[in-house]
Amino acid sequence: MIQPQPKIQPLISRRTSGLKGRIKVPGDKSMSHRALMFGAIAIGETRIKGLLEAEDVVNTAKAMTALGAGTFRDDEGVWHVQGVGVAGLQSPAQPLDFGNSGTGVRLALGLMATTPLIAQCIGDASLSKRPMGRVTKPLEEMGARFEAAEGSTLPLTLHGAKNAVPIIYTLPMPSAQVKSAVLLAGLNAPGRTTVIEPVATRDHTERMLQAFGARITVEEKDGARHISVEGQHELTAQEIDIPGDPSSAAFPMVAALLSESSDITIENIMLNPTRTGLIVTLLEMGAQIEIKNKRVSGGEEVGDLQVKASKLHGVRVPAARAPSMIDEYPILAVAASFAEGTTRMDGLEELRVKESDRLAAVEAGLQKNGVLTQSGPDWLEVSGGGAPGGGKVATHMDHRIAMAFLVMGLASRIHVSLDDSSFIATSFPDFVGLMKGMGARISALEVK
Repeated sequence: MIQPQPKIQPLISRRTSGLKGRIKVPGDKSMSHRALMFGAIAIGETRIKGLLEAEDVVNTAKAMTALGAGTFRDDEGVWHVQGVGVAGLQSPAQPLDFGNSGTGVRLALGLMATTPLIAQCIGDASLSKRPMGRVTKPLEEMGARFEAAEGSTLPLTLHGAKNAVPIIYTLPMPSAQVKSAVLLAGLNAPGRTTVIEPVATRDHTERMLQAFGARITVEEKDGARHISVEGQHELTAQEIDIPGDPSSAAFPMVAALLSESSDITIENIMLNPTRTGLIVTLLEMGAQIEIKNKRVSGGEEVGDLQVKASKLHGVRVPAARAPSMIDEYPILAVAASFAEGTTRMDGLEELRVKESDRLAAVEAGLQKNGVLTQSGPDWLEVSGGGAPGGGKVATHMDHRIAMAFLVMGLASRIHVSLDDSSFIATSFPDFVGLMKGMGARISALEVK
């Protein structure tokens, strides 16, 4: 069973100058998913402010309700989650529909894997093409069993472990989703479950589990991070205030850098060091980005970003930086097309298995709009100097591809159009409205 697709929404963006304003982007997507899930297995009622109310996260909330947790949104926009304890999840009566969200389904598989329940997980056409084997493999070692479609894709049925066992698992490639799935499974397994990551990935799971009272330790050994959790200890409900998503902030930030005479401020952005790779890279490229009002909120570094139009130059982005900006490469590639010189990005193999083959989709979109590129299995090289534009981009049901090329159109010599923008709602429902509010020229494209 695959959910019906939303109505196609073609858009066109045109050259714009002078973006202005103070804006707020939606709450961080990674933290939103985790706050709902951790609240669902905590004891007591978790209250969440600033939750990202996009389709992906709402689908996670619905899944937690179907598993037995109570979730509702009050009139002030605060979400309440009544938890059932680490062993309290129940078999859902209907398939759990995760829509477009790889994070939602992969973390949920870990959450459910060590509880003796049965659940079918489904998603939209895009999610149903994405591989789940990298998550199901370690969870099978812990005692879970899976029935998946060919290629280890959705639809997938999970049979949770009746006698779960803890494991020590070394990540074969950097993946916060796989790490998180194993740690969440470890919460209901006896003893100590350990994940070893040779390359550090975003650490929201570790930080938030600590806030919920999990017995979790993080150590550096022989150049790798060892994250361990003691199983079968209850979590305690929390008050969570979610800051703005840096992956969503990336699009108005680059738009301001590329559009002449622009000066915007993006308020209350999460600045976790495992998520700031794009800011670091743009600063190396000559971007005028100033972090103001830096503070700590809910265990995370937070600040406001003042961004001004800038002349950028090409750089080489090391593979080691990829985990801290894996979702931002589409918009970085757009920025690179307007920089002076060539930008090379290494370590991009993960982009092959995102909502689309993002690496191929980004390169095709650049070439459609007159940008010279070269690529390999895990790298992309973009020749700068400005995008002529004029191309129609195939978004492949990928929200980040859609937003990145709308930003390109704001700085290209000719407009840029999209075949569809409907999937932007999975992470940033009011993206077009927010951009137009700053002066961006984005409009509907008539379908002939």
